[in-house]
Amino acid sequence: MSERTRILVIDDDETVRESLATVLQEQGFAVDTAENGKEAIEKSKANVYNLALIDIRLPDMEGTRLLTELRETTPKMAKIIITGYPSLENAVQSVNDGADGYVIKPFDIDNLLEAIKEQLKKQEEARTYSEEKVKEFVETRAREKGLIS
Repeated sequence: MSERTRILVIDDDETVRESLATVLQEQGFAVDTAENGKEAIEKSKANVYNLALIDIRLPDMEGTRLLTELRETTPKMAKIIITGYPSLENAVQSVNDGADGYVIKPFDIDNLLEAIKEQLKKQEEARTYSEEKVKEFVETRAREKGLIS
């Protein structure tokens, strides 16, 4: 992955936060961490992230609420909920609130990396598709105006 690919890890457990940051940095990602929702929101306002890993239980807010808050600051950022408290209710709530993925702790790091790469690939495909559509639109308008043949 490119060094431009930025990931925000949000977890109140310092061991989880630092372990994930280390593994992701070894994979070539630029990584920031936050220990609570407020810090994550502040960081997302100051920086652009491609993806966030969000613990579902944070000391100041539920991860599902943070999903909604982050959608406001960084709408195109992929968001994956990580939880040690899996339930059908919080999985459905996570998806309804905009989670792109849901991973259960303790997680297999290879599976988590695969989920991250899958979300980043979808994000890149959407960006490329959007760029192609804009290019087609501009070319069509230029032809209509007689600016190009």
